[in-house]
Amino acid sequence: MDQAARSPENIAWYPNDSVRARSRLGSFLKYCGIQDYGDLYTRSVDDVAWFTETVLNFLEIQFDRPYAQLLDLSRGMPWARWCVGGGLNITRSCLDRYLNKPRASAPAIIWEGEEGHIRSVTYGELFAMVQSCGEGLRTLGIRRGDAVGVHLPMMPETVVALLALARIGAVSVPLFSGFGPAAIESRLRDVEAKALFTCDAFPRRGVAVPAHNNAAAAIERSEGIRHLIVVPRMGVTVPIRRDRDLFWDDLISLGVGKKSSYCEPEATDAEDPLMILYTSGTTGNPKGIVHSHCGFPIKAAQDMCFGTDVGPGDRISWITDIGWMMGPWLVYGSLLLGATMALYDGAPDYPDCDRIWKFASDHRVEILGLSPSLVNSMSSNPGEPRKRHDLSSLRILASTGETWNPSAWFWLFEKVGGETVPIINYSGGTEISGGILMGNPLLSIKPCSFSGPCPGIAADVVDEKGRPLRSGVGELAIRKPWIGMARGFWKDPERYLSTYWADWPDIWRHGDWASIAADGHWQILGRSDDTLKIAGRRVGPAEIESVLISHPSIAEAAIVGVPHDVKGTVAIAFCVPTDMKSVDPTLDEELRQLVAQLLGKPLCPEKVFLVPSLPHTRNSKIMRRVLRDAFLGESLGNISALENPESVEAIRRISIDANTRGNGDGHKPFET
Repeated sequence: MDQAARSPENIAWYPNDSVRARSRLGSFLKYCGIQDYGDLYTRSVDDVAWFTETVLNFLEIQFDRPYAQLLDLSRGMPWARWCVGGGLNITRSCLDRYLNKPRASAPAIIWEGEEGHIRSVTYGELFAMVQSCGEGLRTLGIRRGDAVGVHLPMMPETVVALLALARIGAVSVPLFSGFGPAAIESRLRDVEAKALFTCDAFPRRGVAVPAHNNAAAAIERSEGIRHLIVVPRMGVTVPIRRDRDLFWDDLISLGVGKKSSYCEPEATDAEDPLMILYTSGTTGNPKGIVHSHCGFPIKAAQDMCFGTDVGPGDRISWITDIGWMMGPWLVYGSLLLGATMALYDGAPDYPDCDRIWKFASDHRVEILGLSPSLVNSMSSNPGEPRKRHDLSSLRILASTGETWNPSAWFWLFEKVGGETVPIINYSGGTEISGGILMGNPLLSIKPCSFSGPCPGIAADVVDEKGRPLRSGVGELAIRKPWIGMARGFWKDPERYLSTYWADWPDIWRHGDWASIAADGHWQILGRSDDTLKIAGRRVGPAEIESVLISHPSIAEAAIVGVPHDVKGTVAIAFCVPTDMKSVDPTLDEELRQLVAQLLGKPLCPEKVFLVPSLPHTRNSKIMRRVLRDAFLGESLGNISALENPESVEAIRRISIDANTRGNGDGHKPFET
């Protein structure tokens, strides 16, 4: 791509005739009898009931009992109910419908561990494993409505556990595999969990993470946990309490030993709870978000099908963890579509930066999902992955989790996708069951932007009074219900209402700043509480961060706004050098001048601090809230989702030093 075309303002990719012809979204248009995508989107939000029912039929969702009413708004939009009166256990649509069909012998899961072990599980084998696991759980006394934690890395047993719990009507509670005891304990206590799945240990960068030890310590402090089920992942010897603990094979044996080899799906209602997904959000304690059998899986499959173009037999991988919504999204979406999920359990850049590209090449991955932070960290490596590995199977690259910086986006587009593979940008959240905004194979793609809202999502950008805004930055909102919407927060309906529904009547406020360009492409500028207002201008952190990362000596950057006793609010930059040991002492000032040159002096950071690392969640999001609070010496709130809590202490030390020295004019601008 020539330099003139290499601009975020220009269209980078257009679908050709062959892409349009093979697209699943194109098939859906024909199914609906609609020719133009714009017409489909308009009808999907004008008549969400028609659209949702059409999606359910297109996906061939298997109801045990027909629903009497598709959408019930009698309790108000925040408490919309779907498929009312319908009987639905989602595992029938994930597994049973493929029995005695060719798909039964096709791979449902391809798995590779960091140490190089590879396994493949067919749909038929997965069905049998879920049967045995489900019956084993019933033998242990787990019943409909019981909550059970799933504290496992991404591996076949994780998929089996999720499905087996759904099959018997229990409620799964996915937990980040790297959580420590306190984070595990607080979530299990909140849902009054009856059991917990974990593993002995799992490898990260060649080091064994003691998952069992963390889980065991957590449940020693948790009342009501009757069983700890341990999956042997690394063959590490762990202490077992015979009155409570059992290994995976013992659980499976309990199920196989039942008189009936068939685990009959529990007769769950469509709106029965399926999962409680915890999200730390940007402030406050973790929120337990409730999702139903007819909610999360349907929205996941819809987005996967229409956005990332997945259908029967296609191979999709997403670098994720079961504790991030993209883990269950990958599981339920791929199985409902008859696809193959390619799971990688390990650090994606270990033992070297080519690991994830080799994985994609070896397993002929067609759709690969990555976070912008991960791409940014890999883009500093020399050479082009597409020249070192056969990535010809890739049809779609996808991203979610954070805003892009242009240099990382173009690196992925050019050096991995060869300028022919579209990057489907995807943004929504755990509360959405997927996306609000998303590209698709029928629409053009602009770097770092979104082609538009997902079908069926009545998205809008609004001003402070909830009015549509088309010339500037406003709040991202949704005006109509959708099937994947959260069924509230666990045991906390008031917090759910105050978080999303309190600003304007029957309008969902998502908490992101967004804008719509004249050409119809959308942009997300970051979380509302991350955005800065400097010199009268609202600025998303990514705008300044992109400039800082463009410097060859900087691997990663984060911007936060802090109070200043003269200027009101100033931007503070935290930058991770590519080589911390040989940093030029003038680099901080050089970075400030770079921002001043490209964005103007008013947006120049007040200070630039060079740090060894930034606080990340386990799904690679930069926790700017934690960064800001650590720097200001304020309470950090809940930081259980942090991958690297040691980064916080380095920021604390910087804060003490900055406030001790002041700024040279008698002021100590960062005191609170």
